[in-house]
Amino acid sequence: MNTLRQLSGLLLALLVPFTPYCLAQGLVVGDVLQSPAAKVANPQRRVFTALALAGQRLVAVGERGLILLSDDNGEHWRQASVPVSVGLTAVQFADTNVGWAVGHGGVVLRTGDGGESWRLQLDGLRAAQLELQAAQSALSTQANDEVAQVRIQTAERLLAEGPDKPLLALAARDTKHVLVVGAYGLALRSDDGGASWHSAMGQIDNPMGLHLYAVAHQGNALVLAGEQGYLARSLDGENFEQMDSPYAGTLFTLASRGDGALLIGGLKGHAFVLAPGAERAEALPTLAPVSFSDASVLNDGRVLLANQAGGLFASAPSGFTPVSESLRKPVSGIVQAADGSLVAVGFSGLSRLPQSTVSASE
Repeated sequence: MNTLRQLSGLLLALLVPFTPYCLAQGLVVGDVLQSPAAKVANPQRRVFTALALAGQRLVAVGERGLILLSDDNGEHWRQASVPVSVGLTAVQFADTNVGWAVGHGGVVLRTGDGGESWRLQLDGLRAAQLELQAAQSALSTQANDEVAQVRIQTAERLLAEGPDKPLLALAARDTKHVLVVGAYGLALRSDDGGASWHSAMGQIDNPMGLHLYAVAHQGNALVLAGEQGYLARSLDGENFEQMDSPYAGTLFTLASRGDGALLIGGLKGHAFVLAPGAERAEALPTLAPVSFSDASVLNDGRVLLANQAGGLFASAPSGFTPVSESLRKPVSGIVQAADGSLVAVGFSGLSRLPQSTVSASE
């Protein structure tokens, strides 16, 4: 599929939004950052972009600030209270209660009650202000003043353009430490549960400001993936060094397998594995020329990759094997529920597949 999420720098600057299933979101304006998400009829049929587990609860996020909860493995859903109506792109929980969701307008939302209610912690305007402050502070200590000046100019442009840049991914180490990343290299972190935030852009080796689509833990390390094959790793959780990339196309997904290897999914069905401590990711056989959209860790430690045609592939020692049933429709996010069933989200809403779907591929 040819989606906006696959387009690189210049086109993305002109055509928004960034995620493949929020095509109706449009440019973010101030009122959607201040307007609560509306209650809707049949919300499970709306457009969704991601989902996560909060203990055994399923939490799905999508268009116009929509967040749904399920406590019966995806059989039934109810709508949560959300203070904004922008499209949401990613969600993750640190434990049963504490989690974050990110989205358009540089929005960061936090919940402390398992997703029942959410509070706005950050938006794109504040994010730009934080980066400008960090860039100005770095100017006095920066060995290369020209680099520091460019960073200040970039931050000033972000501030002038307003909160129109989406955040696309996040990684929560625990209830205190969380990193959020997104378009044009946006990156912010909190070390106190989101009570305060600071820019992490100066700690990431990303001079071209490439879009960052995924971030995940691999043991004690953090790995970033993005457009043009961008990969970077942090061994201390703060400073990221760019890695040699095995591929020039965009990388969309990251997930750590039970044995510690990091599985990477990208454009046109390209997938890679990064062994623990390895300096370079190795290519895996291509099963279908369709871009991967999400990766999820199964209950048995394998990784499940979903593509934009609804194809599902479970990791095996030598690569991936197709599961017995494809959703046959676009998938933007997938997770295995507590009962072993698979729950997927996408442009056509929420879908549920029985446990046998995954078991059959073992």
